[in-house]
Amino acid sequence: MKAVVCNALTGPTGLELVTLPDPAPADGEVLVAVAACGLNFFDTLITRGKYQFKPDLPFSPGGEIAGVIEAVGRGVDGWRPGDRVAAYIGWGGAQEKIAVDAARLIGIPDGVGEIPASAVSITYGTAIHGLRDRAMLLPGESVAVLGASGGAGLAAVELAAAMGARVIAVASSAEKLEVCRSHGAHDTIDYSAGDLKIGLLDLTGGQGVDVVYDCVGGASTEPALRALAWAGRYLVVGFASGDIPQIPLNLLLLKGSSAIGVFWGESVRRDPAGHRANMSDVLGWVADGTLKARVDSTYPLERAALALRQIDERKAVGKIVLTMK
Repeated sequence: MKAVVCNALTGPTGLELVTLPDPAPADGEVLVAVAACGLNFFDTLITRGKYQFKPDLPFSPGGEIAGVIEAVGRGVDGWRPGDRVAAYIGWGGAQEKIAVDAARLIGIPDGVGEIPASAVSITYGTAIHGLRDRAMLLPGESVAVLGASGGAGLAAVELAAAMGARVIAVASSAEKLEVCRSHGAHDTIDYSAGDLKIGLLDLTGGQGVDVVYDCVGGASTEPALRALAWAGRYLVVGFASGDIPQIPLNLLLLKGSSAIGVFWGESVRRDPAGHRANMSDVLGWVADGTLKARVDSTYPLERAALALRQIDERKAVGKIVLTMK
């Protein structure tokens, strides 16, 4: 089989297309013929050795896949060859076949293709875990999404809107903000247009936002934190800016608010049943059109380095997906 492997921790330049033996499923595993593999911002980090997980070289990037089961290992119940499945796997998805723990599988419903199914596990999984499980978002509350036009941000925009919230998308250009509006954002703020705190307070009539979903970190964190409403929740999702901010804790005290970590990958490990329930809802909403699961572009496996570079250079609006055919 063909696979893209990371041979050096240099980001996209460390990727190489190689030929490897086909894997075989061990006990409790299934062999999946991968049709599509979603790429994410964390792939730019893991291929530089800067992510929480540091697999040994060489390894394949790509933390989420969709495809068709080819073979089933001993002890696997409920799955059979021919079933269409999606899975979060951490890394290793940028290859034509992969053996996956059967407990990680989610069935793909009718009406959902493999490309969109490969693009939801991480971004939408993180968003629904953050908004539903961690923030306990209620209908009618306001949500500000920082970095709203990227894959993670658009997922949060769509899910917050689907959950009945008023969504304020924050991004870096009018074009990106228009995409956010098309995915359910009610209001928008351009980072470059002025003070983020003032913009959020103005849009909420001075009350502040109930929830901030922060994929970015850096210089935007403190002004957004200062724009929280009383008893607001600040979701710490990621640091796409590359800067982990230091926050004044007195702001949390004065607003009776909370800063809440959203470590979705660990939550999947600790609560796999909760993850499967969340993803069943997400894929159901994709099937009925509630969620659009925007894919910016697709690339064949052999162009994986170029695909990852689009994310690295902040050129993607939505998800980037590798396809095997």
